[in-house]
Amino acid sequence: MRTELSIVILLMLAANAAHAAPSYEDVRSTRSVSDAVLMDRHGVVIHELRVDPNGRRLSWVSFADVSPALVKAVVRSEDKRFTSHHGVDWIALTSAAMSNLFMNNRRGASTITMQLSAMVDEGLRTGSGRRTIGQKWKQINSARYLEQKWTKDQILEAYLNLVSFRGELQGIAAASRGLFDKDPSGLDEGESAILAVLIRSPNASPEKVGERAALLAAALGNAIPSDQIKSLAIDKLTRPYIVRRRMDVAPFVAQLLLHKGQRKVLSTLDGGLQRFTIDAMRQSLGNLKDRNVRDGAVLVVDNRSGDVLAYVANTGALSSASSVDGIRARRQAGSTIKPFLYARGIENKQLTAAMVLDDSPIDVPTSRGIYRPENYDRMFRGPVTVRTALASSINIPAVRTIDLVGTGTLIETLQDVGFTGLDAADHYGPSLALGSADITLWDSVNAYRTLANGGVAGRLRLAAGDRSGPQRRVLSRETSFIISDILSDREARSATFSFESSLATRFWTAVKTGTSKDMRDNWCMGYSDRYTVGVWVGNFSGAPMWNVSGVSGAAPIWLEVMNYLHRNASSKSPVAPAGVVMRTSAVAGVAQTVDRQEWFIIGTETDAVRSIREIVRPKILYPAPDMVIAIDPDIPTDRQKVFFRSTPPAAMVLDGIPINTASWSPVPGIHRLSLMRADGTVEDEIVFEVR
Repeated sequence: MRTELSIVILLMLAANAAHAAPSYEDVRSTRSVSDAVLMDRHGVVIHELRVDPNGRRLSWVSFADVSPALVKAVVRSEDKRFTSHHGVDWIALTSAAMSNLFMNNRRGASTITMQLSAMVDEGLRTGSGRRTIGQKWKQINSARYLEQKWTKDQILEAYLNLVSFRGELQGIAAASRGLFDKDPSGLDEGESAILAVLIRSPNASPEKVGERAALLAAALGNAIPSDQIKSLAIDKLTRPYIVRRRMDVAPFVAQLLLHKGQRKVLSTLDGGLQRFTIDAMRQSLGNLKDRNVRDGAVLVVDNRSGDVLAYVANTGALSSASSVDGIRARRQAGSTIKPFLYARGIENKQLTAAMVLDDSPIDVPTSRGIYRPENYDRMFRGPVTVRTALASSINIPAVRTIDLVGTGTLIETLQDVGFTGLDAADHYGPSLALGSADITLWDSVNAYRTLANGGVAGRLRLAAGDRSGPQRRVLSRETSFIISDILSDREARSATFSFESSLATRFWTAVKTGTSKDMRDNWCMGYSDRYTVGVWVGNFSGAPMWNVSGVSGAAPIWLEVMNYLHRNASSKSPVAPAGVVMRTSAVAGVAQTVDRQEWFIIGTETDAVRSIREIVRPKILYPAPDMVIAIDPDIPTDRQKVFFRSTPPAAMVLDGIPINTASWSPVPGIHRLSLMRADGTVEDEIVFEVR
């Protein structure tokens, strides 16, 4: 066998056949990386995400960006005559052949160019075994061809980018960043020696690598102490490597968009805005840490296109749960639902912005008992206009309004403007007016964008190449204009928020806050003529915050982001559409104003404002629909009474029989109670059960 090998080697020495190999440009352009990159709308990389589990390969590193110390160490370790040979080191090859023949000592003599030829030519790869004589011959000829077509710098550059160092670390960028957390340009002599040794012995023990690296450094004349190199090798190779992301500002968008083998995706995000929003949220939440606030999320979109410009799902390492996407998570909406409730009432011409609502205590019967809504400040203001009720986010008028509009109608409206995942109307009852529904920040921002766009709904997009999708009108221009005008009215919101707060901008904006039950969720939703910004603040665990309102929690972040967006341009108020008219109406009994100019949809204008009490249909207050009343066996039956209540008081019919008294001795069974007009028209009707 040894004689045959010697003969073949001599034949190879005389061989002059060229073996075709790919060009430098082809090798560089076709090399795959294990990380995909997300780019912002300007083509700037804003996030790196690993998508290939079969190896760690980072971006190609140019020869000029590799430390000279590493180049010297690799050449000395792998191919010390690299600069003088033409692909094959005949001296080393002959020496290796003699050693293999006569000294029974297997030695390799592959030059850097020969190793590279095997990396770029699939036919020269051996897998786990040794190359055959024929493969060795092809490798030699391929190396000679590379030397004719490539420069020495190109060969070294490609070699360093393709060679494996340790484990799954492939290429100098992955090895340098994974083991030493630095770019290849910054490698020192000790680090370079360790990496050079790993090329030949990637699986050697840390101690053995340290010893060999120290010897290599000494051979190169490096002054670094050998103990220091050995200690460094043990320190870096005995713990898991970490390739720290250099671009890491949009992790959730990267996970959404970087899939199906894509290595580069252009998103709609604005990198500068994304970074600013992250910083603004972290700073504001830091100020709220002593009020038990850990988490937040911000979404910014372009009104016209629906492009998402900033997608900040949490505060990253500062978050209580950095894997939770706060933009897609469902939380209680709070008062951010109210604009759509009043919009539906105005759209149906059941309300006007000037109509008077009653802000006084109210008991609402439900199947679960009596519902007693309260205002956030526990105060009652008496008669207030719709404008004041919405702008100042007063709760009780909203509950009275949902009785007029209908819970089912409000659900349909919320779905029209883009809210998803809502339950049936009977799941919520009147509490839906105060935001008992679980919603996402994604849906909420898109719904407010619908108001900003004059009632036209569409979908949001994250990928620059996506189509914006169909748009459809869900609210009239007139209704959207009036709601926007109310939400931008500082005077109308001053009853709760004062004239100067985080809701007040130096340019036109419409804004609404919301706080869910027990201060578990805090929202601020608002828009200018160009942008819609939504902010959620709270705890992913659901833990309540301590004394945090919409103005002190989410609103400061909203204000910071909105000011940044309009740092170079103002925002113009919407132009009144042709279908609205302004009238001066006399509002009797309202403390906030006596005569006020107000916007009306044409046909609803009036000189004297009506109260909602004048238009609300009669309604049964007690019992509640589907209520179950239990007879107490320990109390005499003649002493047990059910008291029927309605607003306003009206003639009642129980099981088809008129009753003349509001009290009734309960009888087991299913019963139907109706409010009946004199002409036999049923105004309201409920079914209840007695057991």
